[in-house]
Amino acid sequence: MTTPAPQPLRLGFIGGGATSAVGYTHYASTHLDGLFQLEAGVFSRNAATNAASAKAYGIAAGRMHPDWQTLLQAERGRLDALAILTPMPSHAEIVIAALEAGFPVICEKPLGTSRDECVAIQQAVEQNQGFLAVTFNYSGYPMVRELRALIHAGELGEIQQIHAEMPQEGFARRSASGEAAKPQAWRLSDYAVPTVALDLGVHVHHLIHFLTGAHPLQVIADQSTYGNFPAVVDNVNCLARYSSGISANIWFGKAALGYRNGLRIRVFGSKGSAEWLQVAPEQLQMAYADGRRCSLDLGSGGLTVASQPRYNRFKPGHPSGFIEAFANLYTDIARQLRIGSLAAPDGENYVFGADHAVDGLDFFEAAHRSAQEHSWQHLGRSQDTPAHG
Repeated sequence: MTTPAPQPLRLGFIGGGATSAVGYTHYASTHLDGLFQLEAGVFSRNAATNAASAKAYGIAAGRMHPDWQTLLQAERGRLDALAILTPMPSHAEIVIAALEAGFPVICEKPLGTSRDECVAIQQAVEQNQGFLAVTFNYSGYPMVRELRALIHAGELGEIQQIHAEMPQEGFARRSASGEAAKPQAWRLSDYAVPTVALDLGVHVHHLIHFLTGAHPLQVIADQSTYGNFPAVVDNVNCLARYSSGISANIWFGKAALGYRNGLRIRVFGSKGSAEWLQVAPEQLQMAYADGRRCSLDLGSGGLTVASQPRYNRFKPGHPSGFIEAFANLYTDIARQLRIGSLAAPDGENYVFGADHAVDGLDFFEAAHRSAQEHSWQHLGRSQDTPAHG
């Protein structure tokens, strides 16, 4: 007898209007596998955009709200989770209020603009025995998960180096008439750390920990401004020493002409190495100490993780990408919501929360101090942990 599929989890949005990239991404990815149903929200502070978004998302009359405070009052007990998709400066206030109102929360990265904000959210989770997941979507790519399995199985030997980079060009690009791009206003101010670290750096920090379980111990960094907006940092280079003896070379920025999104991870071990690029997400380039080289992809035989049916919605040769990676993460979040914990019973922990966000802001505040003081900065943590939140 076939077990019936569970009912979709009832989801609300705060932010994420239908015309925004983040709104469409979350809407599409939450619905791709039928695990969520968007039922309520406040999608924009602009009344017309809010109403248009509610119509586009098929929200029933009375479930669109004028502001997030009203939503928290009206939707108590009617939703299984609330996704916070507003610009990052507002995350802390809304997330804490939602946790205190009893909502399980899914929050776009970064969780906060400073370590102090993330700690306050962490305390709210603990005090309210709440659920909080932060969406780091790049670890949803199947071949990134395959790489993690290879590392944990010892396929590359002892991990020695990681080179991780995320260059983009948005702050340096100009139109054909010479006009600079116009980022959202909140992206043109730096906070306790440069906004570029909150926007891009947190992904790189997450991926290094996701793959290895290691934590940064020391960092030295350089920050620069090369693009069209001199008030903000748009380029960061870091050298970091991690637990387990790993050294990391990290680069991210928004003034690298020619890179739309150049996310790349290279991992070097005593037995072999691996390389993954977001522009070719279904492939892993492998090399071994005996001179062998090979390419693994979703159609390869013998894959440990990426061969699972849930990562193969389409036949090999029909590429999956960014939306599907987000959907993979939302599948994991749905499972953790149903059991009420970030810790998966089978040990496949793919969902991260406030603890991980605190670690990330620790790292980038230390990197910011390093760039200002021109010195190595030490971080407090020295112990590896399982790769969950």
